[in-house]
Amino acid sequence: MEILGIDIGGTGIKGAPVETDTGELLALRQRLTTPEGARPRPVAETVAEVARFFDWHGPIGCGFPAVVRKGLVRSAANINKKWINVDAAALFSETTGCPTFVLNDADAAGLAEMTFGAGQGRQGLVLVVTIGTGLGTALFIDGHLVPNMELGHIEINCLDAERRASDMARKLEKLSWKKWAERLDEYLHRLEHLIWPDLFILGGGVIKNYEKFIPLLTVEAEIVPAGLLNEAGTVGAALAARQQFAAG
Repeated sequence: MEILGIDIGGTGIKGAPVETDTGELLALRQRLTTPEGARPRPVAETVAEVARFFDWHGPIGCGFPAVVRKGLVRSAANINKKWINVDAAALFSETTGCPTFVLNDADAAGLAEMTFGAGQGRQGLVLVVTIGTGLGTALFIDGHLVPNMELGHIEINCLDAERRASDMARKLEKLSWKKWAERLDEYLHRLEHLIWPDLFILGGGVIKNYEKFIPLLTVEAEIVPAGLLNEAGTVGAALAARQQFAAG
């Protein structure tokens, strides 16, 4: 089944048609800059612009950087606070003219990795960590998602972990890969002591440089780079929409 997957991030909104039976992107991703201020209507219009680029008229899945419950946005750590309690699914459906399903962006990436990527066939406790503007997390128990696990906001040294260990923090503070890896390692150790995962899958935009930092990490659990690299959010959003619309 072909579904348009859209990954909404703090700096960019990316989308492409996805063949959800295989996880294959059917075209090069279209990327537009996230509107300044990231308010609901401008973001929704940008999502619609991505859909128009592909002349899309079918179902859409959107990964969104917040807690999402039944289409409703419930947090706003990396987006405008005007999003809180907005029905994002209804808003995107209105602006695109297409049925749209919305879920947390890290959950979307995790679904893709567990279905087609580094987590395929893995049992036990798997934690997917997406590293970008913030830190997203998706937790799976024997392949089943525990949704909206916002573990990027645990406190380390009195700060949200993502303010220390995200890729945005690395860039803003001009950290070397070694210095930044020390911060990421500290964060992963904290997660390990809280939930004891069997496997960490690290993804997000920074993962294209995984060889510069993964060898420096020292947690006990196995660590692997995301198999779908930075395409996981797009693929997972489409996959989640297929599951939702098939069930409905």
